[in-house]
Amino acid sequence: MAVLFIFVDGIGIGENQSENPLTSPKLSSFSYFTNQNGVHNECEERITNGQLFKKIDANIGIEGLPQSGTGQTSLFTGENASKKIGKHFGPYPHSKIKPLLRKKSLFHKTLEIDKKPHFLNAYPDIFFEKSEKRNRWSCTTLMAKSTGVPLNRLEDVLNEKAITAEIVQWAWRDMLNLDVPEIKPEEASKRVLNSLKENDLVLYEYYLTDKAGHAQDREMADRILSVLDRFLLYIIQNLNEKDTLIITSDHGNLEDLSTKTHTRNPVPLFVKGDTEPFKNAASILDITPAILTVLSNNQA
Repeated sequence: MAVLFIFVDGIGIGENQSENPLTSPKLSSFSYFTNQNGVHNECEERITNGQLFKKIDANIGIEGLPQSGTGQTSLFTGENASKKIGKHFGPYPHSKIKPLLRKKSLFHKTLEIDKKPHFLNAYPDIFFEKSEKRNRWSCTTLMAKSTGVPLNRLEDVLNEKAITAEIVQWAWRDMLNLDVPEIKPEEASKRVLNSLKENDLVLYEYYLTDKAGHAQDREMADRILSVLDRFLLYIIQNLNEKDTLIITSDHGNLEDLSTKTHTRNPVPLFVKGDTEPFKNAASILDITPAILTVLSNNQA
């Protein structure tokens, strides 16, 4: 019995209009949870047997537009990082909230209950060179590094043990000139499901949604959402009935292409499996505690 946490950066619950790429009826994965066309503000929250959709707050009591550094730190620790520094901050974690990721993260707490966390994303050598030179790490990589969870590299991708940021590996091949094949989204999904057999908690981060929102690029949005949808749908359809899938975000963005900034919209929470710990979730602060409850319920 394992937990799969798929973090999709920058997707909020916006208006039900054609300009919102998240309302597409082609998004079968989101529609599976909402029972409507994709996800939007007219979708009613749904909690059925083993399936949940809720709208949760990403503003966490602070004025201004939510940002990735504080939003992700809050999401991955259950503590209000924005309140700690008195503002939203990003894209990287503020120096005053890095200790939360270094000592009190979801990965740390998973290890404390004798469970094994795993971060499925892979990074090219150039990422390590730049990050180590600047000593600047994203929330997810800082969390993983601080717990001793290894960050995946090229060899892990080639061995089909890790997934690249764009899922299908084209950027590593075409933009970084690395000798990797392009794969189908479903092939990446199989890597996820295989990882669940070896770990108690598996995390995968998809950030291109946020990038498309900032670019206000509808063509890019539709293209990356199509890949994401196939990736998620295969997982939904093939997830072990004893495992739990959680999908959520850190702030809104892509749902409103009229602006290049983040939004104050609520973000979706999708759960398949053990939904009970998530029924009262009201904000991104409630995700880490709920995941830990699921993991604790799975104690032998």
